[in-house]
Amino acid sequence: MENSDKTPSISSSPALPSAVAEEPATKKVKMSTTTSDDEGCTTAEGSKVRYKRRKVAIFFAYCGVGYQGMQKNPGAKTIEGELEEALYVSGAVPEQDRGLSKRYDWARSARTDKGVSAVGQVVSGRFYIDPPGFVDRLNSNLPSQIRIFGFKRVTASFSAKKFCDRRRYVYLIPVFALDPCCHRDRETVLASLGSENELVKCLPCSERGRKVEGVVGNSKRNLELEAVDVENGSSNKNDVVDSGVTKDVEVSLSKGDDNHLNKESINDNEGKVSVEEVNSKTVVSDEDEVAPINGGSENNLGILEEEKVNREDTAANGSGFCYGEKERERFNNILKCYVGTHNFHNFTTRIKPEDPSAKRFIISFDASTTVVVEGMEFVKCEIVGQSFMLHQIRKMMGLAVAIMRNCAPESLIEKALQKDVSITVPTAPEVGLYLDECFFTSYNQKWKDTHEEVSMKAYEKEAEDFKMQYIYPHIASTEYKEGTVGLWLHSLNHRNYPDLRILDGEGVTNDKKVEVDMNDKKTEIEVVTE
Repeated sequence: MENSDKTPSISSSPALPSAVAEEPATKKVKMSTTTSDDEGCTTAEGSKVRYKRRKVAIFFAYCGVGYQGMQKNPGAKTIEGELEEALYVSGAVPEQDRGLSKRYDWARSARTDKGVSAVGQVVSGRFYIDPPGFVDRLNSNLPSQIRIFGFKRVTASFSAKKFCDRRRYVYLIPVFALDPCCHRDRETVLASLGSENELVKCLPCSERGRKVEGVVGNSKRNLELEAVDVENGSSNKNDVVDSGVTKDVEVSLSKGDDNHLNKESINDNEGKVSVEEVNSKTVVSDEDEVAPINGGSENNLGILEEEKVNREDTAANGSGFCYGEKERERFNNILKCYVGTHNFHNFTTRIKPEDPSAKRFIISFDASTTVVVEGMEFVKCEIVGQSFMLHQIRKMMGLAVAIMRNCAPESLIEKALQKDVSITVPTAPEVGLYLDECFFTSYNQKWKDTHEEVSMKAYEKEAEDFKMQYIYPHIASTEYKEGTVGLWLHSLNHRNYPDLRILDGEGVTNDKKVEVDMNDKKTEIEVVTE
């Protein structure tokens, strides 16, 4: 093979043009497994081989924790910055082009936000891919949470951004997030007082440092768990929780025990986080320093707002919520409202309604399957679209979850997609989102006879292994340790998002008062837009 390649270049070079002209249909498909034998050139026998740059598409995955997104940003730790440096150290980029991505036609198929992961990311450029071992060299110069799967030879005009027809993202949302009775906000808890189904504050979230009414600041030396008798409407600051109550809910000042308590409570409820029932008493911890609320003084902070759970309420052993057929059908119907071409100016930042880039085409949005990771059940929400804007998917998920939790009407999605309506949409946490795959259908169809298919088919197993080893465990462990989604759910209320109760296509107007029905207790609330 080596002799046949070298001989024509010396003795029969004039015959090459006619040979190529006679057999135009027998072009060899440019493969990714190129070596110096068929891609290099030599000057004299025994001289050093000079490698040529080749246009390739690189397939890789990463766990986004600790990174400020995919796109390189001066002064920030990014995935792109790590990859570019690894390409230089691996010999794929020469010294004169280091840090100058335009010189080697750098392009990415998708930009992911801070903390967002990917298993099907693609970048393209002109690199020195020889000698063999290009992938291994790259991986040896990258952290373990960034893995290169392989590369494909592409045309000189190929761009991972321009030739990407559609992108598929996945958002893993815990099942408990869709339960209207789980992680209720403070206003709803207070509004439930006196009704048949009273609610309690979320003990695990309170221990993570949320402001809890009635708890004095940091006094670990004098641990005193206070309880309030709701039925009698009285409170005694000197009453200490008896042994019968502490058996129901164990409170520890140790962070390690706190995480263990939260994790055990989640496992016991099959992936659903539930509020604690302590008959007619509520227990809280003064682990973290809590500032006075609503201008209150430290003299009256020793009284805990009375809250309880009715014995008939199922919140004691979880709310009884599960992602069954009825819940699955409702959630999918909500997500389908996004399908099609719409103006998503309310689902991103710094984009005006009249900006053409606000229009995006969503191909599908499905949430039919669930996965269990480390004992926690997640709904797998798959969205496929041509392209997405900053925070778009997270805001789409945020509004959909708010509707599932009965914080907003289903018709709000239709209003939010209108060009002349401006509303504030909640943004779901970034931890559950990852880029699943990028598609190059049109390119593959056009160049199928001369180039390899640009797809993840050859790397499906590696991608699945990476997902199970890094991305899924990270999502579950983050929720166990930090309660990211649980804490976010507390913010889904009309005080933080007054537009969730929007009543007309004009949006919420200033100084507008509406009557809101919260657990059969009507109250008049003043709505003011920011």
